[in-house]
Amino acid sequence: MGMGTLMKQRFEELEKKADAVLASKVESFKDTTTGRMFYKVDSAGFNAWGTSVLSLLKTLGEDNIYYEQFRKHFENAQLHGMYNSVVENCKAVLQAAKEDYEGGYIFRLEQSLSGEILGDFCALAKAALRDGSKDVAAVLACAALEDALKRYARRNGLEVDDKEMQTVVSALKSKSLVAGAQKQLLDTMPKLRDYAMHANWDKLTSADVGSIVGFVEQFLLSHF
Repeated sequence: MGMGTLMKQRFEELEKKADAVLASKVESFKDTTTGRMFYKVDSAGFNAWGTSVLSLLKTLGEDNIYYEQFRKHFENAQLHGMYNSVVENCKAVLQAAKEDYEGGYIFRLEQSLSGEILGDFCALAKAALRDGSKDVAAVLACAALEDALKRYARRNGLEVDDKEMQTVVSALKSKSLVAGAQKQLLDTMPKLRDYAMHANWDKLTSADVGSIVGFVEQFLLSHF
């Protein structure tokens, strides 16, 4: 089962558990102004469910709006009571995250932002190369290269954290995620990356660094 399928399944499980939490009425209250009935839910069930949702949303990045909004409602419940209205707000955030995840909007945004950041690295590398700072340009370009490859691999369900670039490249090729001229150029990148990251500056030419920058720029256009 792929990572995307597992995520979708988990969203669905937690959405159903939200209904179970809402059904766990332990204490009812009536708003004397509006006449509306409120009730508290089982605190243990709510806390277990909320912790699981926070864990799921955190995988989308701690700075994503869904994580922040859910955490705000969750913490509000800890301070003011586990009322059904708060649980409903929490559930609404979960459902919004689920819909956007299934629509692909979350990862398309992350993908776009990642491309912009890595593109900035390429621009800095090109500027350094123009100024004659080949070694600085090499480090910047290789950092962008490695990050781009790992982001692309993770997005396609590959476990590449803490892996060497050659292993990442092999994983991408084994899944046919790179092909054609891009695949041939990619074969040369791990060696150039190792030269840069191990300070073997005499083995790197300005043309080599230019080829790394060019590859990353094309890779970003193709996949980000």
